[in-house]
Amino acid sequence: MVNKKKTIRIFWTILALTFVCLIINFPKKIPVNVNIGKLKIDKNFYRPDFSFKIGQKEFKKDLDLKFGLDLAGGASLIFNIDTSNIKKEDLPSALESLKSNIERRINLFGVSETNVQIVKQENQYRLKVELPGVEDVSSAIKLIGTTAQLKFKGEVELLPESTASATLNDLFSKDTGLNGSHLTKASVSISANTSEPEVLLEFNPEGTKIFANATKEFLDKRLAIFLDEEILMAPSIKVVISDGNAVISGGFNSQTAKELAVQLNAGALPLSINLIQQSQIGATLGKDSINKGLFAGVVGLILVSLFMIGNYGRLGLIADIGLIIYGLITLALYRLIPITLTFPGIVGFILSIGMAVDSNILIFERMREEIRKGKDWNNAMELGFGRAWDSIKDANTCTIITGLILFNPFNWGFLNTSGMVRGFAVTLILGIFIGIFTGVFVTRNLLRVLAREKIEK
Repeated sequence: MVNKKKTIRIFWTILALTFVCLIINFPKKIPVNVNIGKLKIDKNFYRPDFSFKIGQKEFKKDLDLKFGLDLAGGASLIFNIDTSNIKKEDLPSALESLKSNIERRINLFGVSETNVQIVKQENQYRLKVELPGVEDVSSAIKLIGTTAQLKFKGEVELLPESTASATLNDLFSKDTGLNGSHLTKASVSISANTSEPEVLLEFNPEGTKIFANATKEFLDKRLAIFLDEEILMAPSIKVVISDGNAVISGGFNSQTAKELAVQLNAGALPLSINLIQQSQIGATLGKDSINKGLFAGVVGLILVSLFMIGNYGRLGLIADIGLIIYGLITLALYRLIPITLTFPGIVGFILSIGMAVDSNILIFERMREEIRKGKDWNNAMELGFGRAWDSIKDANTCTIITGLILFNPFNWGFLNTSGMVRGFAVTLILGIFIGIFTGVFVTRNLLRVLAREKIEK
């Protein structure tokens, strides 16, 4: 038996979710210019600013859609990686550190949703970097090609009057002379005492002497580790370390310990890169592709909507309302996550529009079967949703598996590594999950509420 009060609550929740998604998808700026008789409006309407503060930290979300290199234009750079000074056993760690360092630098440069790949051609390794929307390519090349700078700086006493406005760079301003050239290797180990992950540092003979002096000078104080002038962490020095083997412990899990080791190795392992190929892609083609893609999406949405209404009447109209909600939720998630839209990604979105109504078609056909068996409309609807679920689940599971193979989340070398194909896979998989949600949950609730008169008859 359907609980009507619960159904109404869910219905209003769906409307609230739809309204929030509508606001998120609201254009950044809409100019309104009306001059009809005495009615004169000349005003710009702006999308609400999604920002808030927690204590002293401000969170601000950029809700603009992110477009890939093929749509936004930008630059594609290929660097040669010099691996001649790296031992064979250290090469995988060195390449991972290089990739991590380049991705971090690009984020500092203000370029988001880039594609950074390490590719092997015969016996040579290449670094491929795609920078959507970048116009100042020379600055980007200079930033990417600079060797990572790892420094160790000690904590200093600050004057009381300067404490309030002091930054981390002010607090850790004493250069110890210890840098990435002195660090042999950073690795992750499990503590024998606490069974928790810890990061081990190994210094060369010169670094061992400098580090021993630093730990003596800053005993019971903190020694900060900086990578490219960005602080990684500032562990406290508890004992003087004279053998060149340091342990950083406390508060790590396996993932965070590995990330710190990778960042430290980025400033320690001597991997240099040099630019061997550069190509610039104009944004004119991208804008044209976006317009055509959006037009195709609108046409597809209209055709699917007309088909549903023509074939299922009132049921199809309610399914179309669910389809509109599907579109709003999908675009909102594209903005919030965010998802980088490439042209194949837009194709995936258009494809998912048609797939979004598949579940409704299965459900409506099962409803017709139950009505032909003599069931009343209300029972037929509930049975239709319940009995169509197995078919919906199995069909979409197969597509999700295919999407995961195309996305290749574990970067397996024998599967696809193309960013554009992955973009298609992401939008397809996301569309399937949202389609199941709107088709099974949203449409079912809309039918229970909006078709109430028919149910009661």
